[in-house]
Amino acid sequence: MLRIIDRVPSHSRVYALSGLILDAGALFITDTHMVPDPTTDQIAEMTIAAAAEIAHFGLKPRVALLSHSNFGSSHTDSARKMRRAYKKVRDMAPHLAVDGEMHADAALSESLREPLIGDGVLKGSANLLIMPSLDAANISFNMVRMLADGVDVGPILLGMDLPCHVLHENINARGIVDMTALAVVEAQGTAEQELPL
Repeated sequence: MLRIIDRVPSHSRVYALSGLILDAGALFITDTHMVPDPTTDQIAEMTIAAAAEIAHFGLKPRVALLSHSNFGSSHTDSARKMRRAYKKVRDMAPHLAVDGEMHADAALSESLREPLIGDGVLKGSANLLIMPSLDAANISFNMVRMLADGVDVGPILLGMDLPCHVLHENINARGIVDMTALAVVEAQGTAEQELPL
């Protein structure tokens, strides 16, 4: 029987998670391709989905919700949206190592972050950066990808009921192999379901 690939019913949208394997470790950014201006609820939803995906890689997610605002230093709509999303994530996934809203440098440096929020649950450098908009995520990801000598992974689609991912226009042979391997591993995890032909 032919089965249509669809969104998971529990998700309001599909999100894109893009990763870079760098000398300093893995760094993931979302949403790089799907939702131009996510709502507070969508940011919370994508954060939890992205953290779960990173855990499948055998990594402990360390999550930072990014903004031009640093822990309440600004009251723009965007900053308030990220603050509200942080509170939602904490309510929905209290076990998750997440802090925000914060600057990117604070997310990547505990020594910069610690004086701002001494009692934060995020320790070390964040490996998952949640952006307030698609523009911020896509620009940041492509800038780091071009400046750092690393291997990019993704975009990985979050919220699909079966393995389904995107190959971007600049992908190389290694990227094709990596994304194929990821889809195969995910498909093995859904072996009890009928996969589309």
